[in-house]
Amino acid sequence: MPHKPGVYVMRDRLNHVIYVGKARDLRKRVGSYFMPSRKSSADLKTRALIESVWDLEYHVVRSDAEAVLFEGRLIKEFRPKYNVSFRDDKRFLMARVHLDDPYPRFALTRMRKEDGARYFGPFANPRALRSTLEAMRKKFGLRSCRPAEPDEKDFKHCLDHVIKNCSAPCVHRVTREEYRARVEAACEFLEGRSREMIHQVEADMKEAAAKLDFEKAAALRNLFQDLTETTKSMTRFTRKSLPTTVNPEADLLALQDALRLPRPPHVMECFDISNISSAHIVASMVRFREGAPDRAGYRKYRITGTKFQNDFASMAEVVRRRYGRVLREAAAGCDELAQLPAEEAMARVAEAPHLTVLPDLIIVDGGRGQLSSACKELARLGLHELPIIGLAKEFEEIYRPGSPLPMRLPEDSGALRLLQRIRDEAHRTANAYHSLLLKRRVRESVLDEIPGVSAARKQSLLEKFGSVERLRNASASEIAETQGIGAALAAQIASALLSHK
Repeated sequence: MPHKPGVYVMRDRLNHVIYVGKARDLRKRVGSYFMPSRKSSADLKTRALIESVWDLEYHVVRSDAEAVLFEGRLIKEFRPKYNVSFRDDKRFLMARVHLDDPYPRFALTRMRKEDGARYFGPFANPRALRSTLEAMRKKFGLRSCRPAEPDEKDFKHCLDHVIKNCSAPCVHRVTREEYRARVEAACEFLEGRSREMIHQVEADMKEAAAKLDFEKAAALRNLFQDLTETTKSMTRFTRKSLPTTVNPEADLLALQDALRLPRPPHVMECFDISNISSAHIVASMVRFREGAPDRAGYRKYRITGTKFQNDFASMAEVVRRRYGRVLREAAAGCDELAQLPAEEAMARVAEAPHLTVLPDLIIVDGGRGQLSSACKELARLGLHELPIIGLAKEFEEIYRPGSPLPMRLPEDSGALRLLQRIRDEAHRTANAYHSLLLKRRVRESVLDEIPGVSAARKQSLLEKFGSVERLRNASASEIAETQGIGAALAAQIASALLSHK
């Protein structure tokens, strides 16, 4: 093995991947596993790993940051049993900017979308990326606040232009063309094509050190390191560049064989429930087409049928709402079926799935209870013959209707990895929606503290103004125009919101 950074993959006698690791020096790191003293000094987990290793492969990369990205991708794909980190559904951070916006700004994201925006990354060091973006905003005068909405009254600008951190396009201190040139210069810097900013920080650092201002020099040194790490040339690992074992077509055939389906599950839909206590119980439905995410088919739901934690009732509600709507839309789109009574039309649609977008396989996140609840709702809709399974996360057990014992597939099975990918995507989508609602609830909670603002009045205020921030910027007379809000209560609301700034 060479003395170079890279990623190593360990396999057992059955050629299963059991561990993926990274190293700045492959030869030293991998060699340390097989030192004679390691078998006695290592912990039980490491000793079990060493005894299980039968084959080894390695991949050389250009830097430690590349090794981190490569290691994370391989762990998410192979799910080795001796790895703990990177086995969740989180992704590395990227920077995003949409140049078609009137005044573009850089933002952080973990998901790359086909939306016409430019994406930079992923980056292995999120702290360095955040530090770099903050320095870029100050250097190039880029905005960090949101733009004013159309026809928004009394829009309050941020103070970045006052403290010289922004070129202030919102108050027309620069033209749109001048601002766009600044954004393009920032893009060149983030791509590593412009080093002027880094050279300036390095010069300032040396100057501060010469003046014995070591505190400032240390801060500039940290910034210099962050900028260098973020902008250095790096291989951006993509699906095509990774040595991958993901073969959607083969995985679909393997899943068909494992579940004994009549045909490969070209379209699959997976449901997951997310809740903390009884606050905002939500569900997600994600669709995979030909073994890959079909994000246009994703759906998110607020559970309204239960006010308490009840995964079984929540799963029943989301399955009922999803496929009840599918059947109604299919019946409405067919003139012949539209003339029939609703129940008869649904029965006809259920007998002819080609008229609808019904999936070839439904997956529910959970065990026998969630599966049973979903099956009852499908039976009520006349879809009892639609293939459905439950996937319990703890031991990756597969529950099937009518089968008393769960099925467990080999850890390296392509069928299991396909099920894990769609389950993890449903879990990520549900959690993201739940977090969004919680953040929105925190922003709106200030209204709950104002005496006289009932739930109905709160709803009326939010429907009229759209958000608490816009309500805070409104005058008492504008608030009084809301239905159910008098002049006295409007003055009280305006005063309370101003005091909570």
